Amino acid sequence: MNIIICGAGRVGFSISKQLSAQGHSITVIDQSSEFIQKINDTQDVKGVVGRATFPSVLEKAGAEDADMIIAVTQNDETNMVICQVAYSIFKINKKIARVRSQEFLGGKWGKLYGESNLPIDVIISPELEVAKSLQRKLDAPGAVDSVPFANGKIKVLEINIGKNCPLVNTELAKLTENFPALKANILGVIRGEKFVILKKKDKMIIDDKAFVVINASQINTTLSAFGHEEKMAKKILIIGGGNIGLNLAKKLESDSEGVRVKIIEKNKERAEFIANELNNTIVINGDGLDEDVLKEANIEEAETVLSLTNDDEDNIMVGVLAEKNTPNKRTIALVNKQNYSLLQTSLKIDDLVDPRLTTISTILKHVHKGTIETVYTLLDGKYEFIEAEVLETSELISKSIKDSNLPGEIRIGAIVRKKEVIIPKSDFVFEKKDLVVFLTKREHLEKVESLFRISSLV
Repeated sequence: MNIIICGAGRVGFSISKQLSAQGHSITVIDQSSEFIQKINDTQDVKGVVGRATFPSVLEKAGAEDADMIIAVTQNDETNMVICQVAYSIFKINKKIARVRSQEFLGGKWGKLYGESNLPIDVIISPELEVAKSLQRKLDAPGAVDSVPFANGKIKVLEINIGKNCPLVNTELAKLTENFPALKANILGVIRGEKFVILKKKDKMIIDDKAFVVINASQINTTLSAFGHEEKMAKKILIIGGGNIGLNLAKKLESDSEGVRVKIIEKNKERAEFIANELNNTIVINGDGLDEDVLKEANIEEAETVLSLTNDDEDNIMVGVLAEKNTPNKRTIALVNKQNYSLLQTSLKIDDLVDPRLTTISTILKHVHKGTIETVYTLLDGKYEFIEAEVLETSELISKSIKDSNLPGEIRIGAIVRKKEVIIPKSDFVFEKKDLVVFLTKREHLEKVESLFRISSLV
């Protein structure tokens, strides 16, 4: 596809890198000549310096032949105008915009987007997506992440392999025999800096991060089998009442029964605002780095502390203070700088969340061809978990997994057939309308798209 990306910041840079590696023809527009020079020096893409809202600049970028435009500049209004110009003048088929301001999203303004108003096909709200991601983490205690597929029927769990994991050093082929309660498909692990696809003779080792595909109803059983007996947190403390903190609190109020939430917000006006937006959440006006304020919030009683301010350093320090006040408490910190991931182990912070990665995964799910519905990326897009439907035209029909000639780095995780979740073996035979969740390496996406291809973009 011919794709134009507007904005060469961290998100735009990463998206262009991943989509270019997948074989798409990419053009990036940014007002900063420095950003464009960097992208030209490091990626096989075309860079254009200029305002993406100007028709002449879009024309220079090849808008007349573009299949998709992705607007991820720092300004919501700019992203909206880009999509309007792309539609009105160049008739670009698919338009994706990042929109941060909650004023533009949902509620009574929800009809703002559409061909008769603002022709934006997909709105990406980083704050909402991160809030959803955090809620998933809280809903699966013991897992680093829990990603839903197939309308929630299937989950991909990311699980740390600790010294208490009973499955350590057991060949995958013997797991079912030794642990009959475990009904899961372990597709691979992150070991060190690399992703390793596990085969029947392979074993998990301590400090691996395992990626496990399961029937969603088996979350607790699976985590227990991996040695994780953590209970779902009922007392949650959020530091930072920005859009992420507010949206997470709203989700917890509506979806999580029996959960008590407190928010510490430094800005008085903002604290008053979020207090009016929430029903059962206690809002405290104060500095989350002040130990007296933390004591007022009863941090020692909190089971999970999430630091979600706009300052990476503050978020990390809150994690340190939380560990100091009550060791073994679960801590989650929001960070925008990649280098801070190196500090996670030494500072004993359980999870560092990068909003950039969440945004990128959300955007990528709207780029693929065929009946591909969901994407979850690993290691900066080198691997992807994908959900797709088998069409009657697919070459997979009536073939077993072992006879389907799939590349070794495409691994089938689970299938939904007529509402039933199946953890398949090698002799499983594909049928029309099977919903398949699988892992693939980026280099094989063209093959994946051919297996699940339809004529139009989704």
